[in-house]
Amino acid sequence: MFNDIGALELVTLVVLAVLVFGPDKLPKVIQDVSRFVRKVREFSDNAKHDIRSELGPEFKDFEFEDLNPKTFIRKQLSENDDLKEIRSSFDLKKEMNEVADAVNGKEPTPSVPATVNGSPGSGPDLLKKRETPGQAERPPFDADAT
Repeated sequence: MFNDIGALELVTLVVLAVLVFGPDKLPKVIQDVSRFVRKVREFSDNAKHDIRSELGPEFKDFEFEDLNPKTFIRKQLSENDDLKEIRSSFDLKKEMNEVADAVNGKEPTPSVPATVNGSPGSGPDLLKKRETPGQAERPPFDADAT
């Protein structure tokens, strides 16, 4: 509940409470506040119990924390068998190496031979790095690119 209160803020609150209520009334105020917090917790526990009993036996494992969107999504993703299968079949390191090889111009080692228009080896190899043209040879001109 008070996870984000530092030591300086806590000391400031104590000094402020002593100044506002005085040292004589402060123990009584602390008792009243703690009694109020206990009653609120008891009320919320009773409300949770009543809701669970009204929902019926099919919601016996229902947790109110599951209503938090982060918790709900995390639970749904961890319980979904289709996603587990996709995660197990996907090899990120292999995919990244293939992309890096294609960018660097290295010859990939495909598991399935590449086909263009149904015939293997027809057409230019787009993954192979082109040789630089000679002095006399002009590079291709693309009017749309300029």
